[in-house]
Amino acid sequence: MVKRTGPTNIVLRKTIRLLRKIARENNSALWKDIAERLEKPRRQRVAVNISKINRYTQEGDVVVVPGKVLGMGSLNHSVTVAAISFSSSAIEKITKVGGKCLHIIELALNNPKGSNIKIIQ
Repeated sequence: MVKRTGPTNIVLRKTIRLLRKIARENNSALWKDIAERLEKPRRQRVAVNISKINRYTQEGDVVVVPGKVLGMGSLNHSVTVAAISFSSSAIEKITKVGGKCLHIIELALNNPKGSNIKIIQ
């Protein structure tokens, strides 16, 4: 018998399925790429600190993290960050400067073409 591969988290599996559907319907390479990155094993998925987001973004940018956002560092401008999960300190720091924390699905439904979005990993 073959052992099943891929994520076992049902929310993550549904997220991947929905991202693939949005990518197909809107011919969006961004959402297809994000879905492929999320299918990797957990130990290969990214964890990005706030300091990295601060370094590579500007005021008002929209960012996707195909993994988890951690709260190390500081953020000095407002950004919209979409990820699979956030640490509590990351949510606090992002909202403190006027930014928004979203699940990747929320961003994909609001911007199905994937335009003007940065991937940070």
